[in-house]
Amino acid sequence: MSNDSSPAARRRFLRFLAGSPVVASLGGVAAFMRQEGFAQDMREIRESSFASAVRDRMSYVESPADALTVFDFEETARRKVQPGHWAYMSSGTDDDATLYANRQAFRQVQLRPRRLRDATKVDMRVDFFGTTYASPVFTCPTGGQGSMHSDAELGVARAAQARGTLVMLSGATGTPLGDVNKALGRPVWQQLYAPANWDACVEVLKRIEAEGVTVIALTCDNTTGRFLETFLRTRPKDLTQCQACHSGGFEEGRRRALTDGIDLRGERRINPAMDWRFVERLRNYWKGKLILKGIDSGEDAKLCLQYGLDGILVSNHGGRSTETGRGTLEALPEVVAVAGNRIPVFVDGGVRRGTDVFKALALGAKGVGIGRPMLWGLGAFGQAGVDRVLEIMQAELKLVMGNCGTATVADINRNYVAMSTWGT
Repeated sequence: MSNDSSPAARRRFLRFLAGSPVVASLGGVAAFMRQEGFAQDMREIRESSFASAVRDRMSYVESPADALTVFDFEETARRKVQPGHWAYMSSGTDDDATLYANRQAFRQVQLRPRRLRDATKVDMRVDFFGTTYASPVFTCPTGGQGSMHSDAELGVARAAQARGTLVMLSGATGTPLGDVNKALGRPVWQQLYAPANWDACVEVLKRIEAEGVTVIALTCDNTTGRFLETFLRTRPKDLTQCQACHSGGFEEGRRRALTDGIDLRGERRINPAMDWRFVERLRNYWKGKLILKGIDSGEDAKLCLQYGLDGILVSNHGGRSTETGRGTLEALPEVVAVAGNRIPVFVDGGVRRGTDVFKALALGAKGVGIGRPMLWGLGAFGQAGVDRVLEIMQAELKLVMGNCGTATVADINRNYVAMSTWGT
């Protein structure tokens, strides 16, 4: 083990802390530094390229209108959401390396603006499968939104309706699909955890189809479970308050509206035997658009084309499935290279700013998902918080598009970014 205690080494350590959900659960970097006596290092890191990440984790706002960035909702939500729920949402898997890599990847991509272009008519609108949305930003399928705020999925849907935003709804939602569609004013894209039993899977698909949904996203990156080490270490020791929802084991009693009343025959909620033959069977049954969520390699992107998929979502479950140590932005280019313009590629993971959205679009994504920022807004202020998060993300994207000289989303391409080698 290195005994390096130089300022540079301490700054590297602080960079790790800024991305650590463990530190967040203790009150954030600022509180940790006060406890550990890192005042001098704090002054030094303000001078570094990582200063914004540290400052972002020290904010607290009294109302949605006070938020300058989506980070401003994080600390507010942490103080309001039950500790166990917060620990679950904020943590990754194993060492949290993938969760951290998702965010860090965006810092390795630089912008290459083009100057002296008219920025007065920036148009962020996009078309996904025949529906126009106000921007390429969409809300990710995160389960248990009611654990963040009582507004839950309906609050997210109403905020998205107001901002013209695509909603991808979790298969683990506690709110009926029809109610969410009504609040949104149009069908969501429905994320699917495929039951191991095919008959049960068909029943779920029939429910989805009956509610007018035409796009489903099959999650394929978490079929064998995961080791949520940070969550298990940071959740409250006394779980008495959790018994009402989780009696008999974590999440056991939580309602999942999409599968309520369907006989899963004792099988796991997620099919561990799922393979490409299952994808083929699903493709043959489902007549709408079918996306695979969790594709991170060019080889699997090639198979998506072979099996007739309509789209790919590059995702690692927000750093909560396999501990790859690789950010989704790093995986995006090889998937795009294979998919080309034949099917759209979407991406999520670590997106926090409009510049992040721009970078993902420049590397080939057609749409960019936000998960935790949406949950921060929800946990802090319910629907109003989500609305403000979407407003900020759209405003930041419009700003960077204008500054980089791109009038439309279609104008954004690889020429507007460069891969950083600084500091390596």
